[in-house]
Amino acid sequence: MPQTVKKTMMRRITLVLALVIGAFTLYFAVPGQSAKHIIPAANASDSFTDTQQGCLAVFDERMRALHSKDTHDLCELTKGKVVMVVNTASQCGYTGQFEGLEALYQQYKDQNFVILGFPSDSFKQEHSDEEKTADVCFVNFGVTFPMMATTPVLGSDANAVFKSLSAGAQASPQWNFHKYVVSADGQKISSFASKVEPLDAQITNTIDSYLKQN
Repeated sequence: MPQTVKKTMMRRITLVLALVIGAFTLYFAVPGQSAKHIIPAANASDSFTDTQQGCLAVFDERMRALHSKDTHDLCELTKGKVVMVVNTASQCGYTGQFEGLEALYQQYKDQNFVILGFPSDSFKQEHSDEEKTADVCFVNFGVTFPMMATTPVLGSDANAVFKSLSAGAQASPQWNFHKYVVSADGQKISSFASKVEPLDAQITNTIDSYLKQN
């Protein structure tokens, strides 16, 4: 085989290997991969105690519903329940997880469990028009769990719920579709990276465990 052909083949092989390694690196580095189960951090513990209204302080909020003038009373929605909170985006590679989230909600909604969805453009993958976001959620994927209006979920601009969850779990979202599961008594939080699918055993086992504590 001529030397020039060998060099060309080697370059192609090297390029392919680099692309494969790069893809695996991106897959594992960007959204993370492992679940984190902790007791709320001391500096955020007040957010995970009961209020006089009967819900955890972290959820003692009223927030505008997605593409609506109505509001969601998070205290009423979460009182006595295991709660999953997820930051969503309708133009993301993980947007298809809406299907799994809705299936998870249907599986557990009659067992003192609720999902709260928070559309966010913190990772620059959400529509600026809430009507388009609502179409993706409600029309394309048939979402029936409560969805909030679009808000930031990172840093000082984050909505109050995500500020408390990030502090309590010692883990802020690294990407869209980061999931927190909070026990009904607020004594445990589990944090799941974006790539962990809603129906993954890591999540369902955690929900089952938290429900048994009720």
